[in-house]
Amino acid sequence: MMRFFSASRFAAMVAKEFVQMRRDRVTFGMMVGIPLLQLILFGYAINSDPKHLPTAVLDNDRSIFSRTVLSAMKNSQYFEFTQEIDGEARADELLRLGQVQFVVTIPPDFGRDLVRGKRPVLLLEADATDPSATSNAAASMQQIVRGTINRDLTGPLAMLQARDGPVELRFHPRYNPEAITQFNIVPGLMGVVLTMTLVIITSLAITRERERGTMENLLITPVRPLEVLLGKLVPYILVGYLQMGLIVVAAKYLFQVPFLGSLPLLFAVSFLFIAANLGVGITFSTVAQNQLQAVQMSFFFFLPSILLSGFMFPFQGMPEWARYIGSVLPLTHFLRIVRGVVLKGNGLADIAPHLWPIALFLVVSLGIGVKRYRQTLD
Repeated sequence: MMRFFSASRFAAMVAKEFVQMRRDRVTFGMMVGIPLLQLILFGYAINSDPKHLPTAVLDNDRSIFSRTVLSAMKNSQYFEFTQEIDGEARADELLRLGQVQFVVTIPPDFGRDLVRGKRPVLLLEADATDPSATSNAAASMQQIVRGTINRDLTGPLAMLQARDGPVELRFHPRYNPEAITQFNIVPGLMGVVLTMTLVIITSLAITRERERGTMENLLITPVRPLEVLLGKLVPYILVGYLQMGLIVVAAKYLFQVPFLGSLPLLFAVSFLFIAANLGVGITFSTVAQNQLQAVQMSFFFFLPSILLSGFMFPFQGMPEWARYIGSVLPLTHFLRIVRGVVLKGNGLADIAPHLWPIALFLVVSLGIGVKRYRQTLD
């Protein structure tokens, strides 16, 4: 009579699983690689208190007091001065294009009005499309200005250390003045949803065909490989646009997100992003041996995309090496396009610097995917 539990049979099953795990190298690599990737990204790259935010300076005073304020802002490590500008028009342009996070404006006669006790105005403008990227720096600004100026107001000038501070700080958050999180998150969901669904669905659809043997049956027909590939991709392009349409309707009528730019322009440039994700899905489908591996590869691509793109955490708060990696990913540039068009009213000329990286990624990913796909068919 067979025993209820046999140690030898149990050991044989364990050995069999280890052998199968060793043969399935892609799955084993993902089992090790995904936890390591999460550890590195969350441990080193993610920062909810961003520092060294790019800041432009419009100093119309150039007195010792203005230089002291700017020096204190820099020493706080929240602000990193990237350029000096000469007018409000340039300040508006830099904020609109997202090239700086802040613009600090020091008015003429700032130092003279200060010593006369007139409480001159110091203006801090911010690109507040992502409230989490500016909130801590803006909150520290009042203390920075008050503490710095009060240290200089000594001796006969000590009487100018008013209770409200010797300087009136005006903070002007642009594009999302009420710091509503939905205005930043909901438009960004367009890119996140497209990345997640298109990459996974495309890799699964082609891998499933090959697993079931229906791909070989299709290839014995007069249909050419290129026609098979395009026939596979076109429906998912339409699915991508359908998803975008649903998010736009929800953003407009459920979350009251303001749409300041052109929706036809947004839908037109989104074709590059949709095609780039489909190219990644095709590449994964040629590498994966089964559907489980296709899902694992898709998640391995999706995880850094969502964490390093600026969707969940401020992009400027990441270390330099993480920003370099994030700049390669198409989702990073698509988020800037979507938020720029929706919240800032950006036009084609404004978003053009973010189109060519997506186009380059599209050419590379789709080229690799098509080449490998044709090899698997041959």
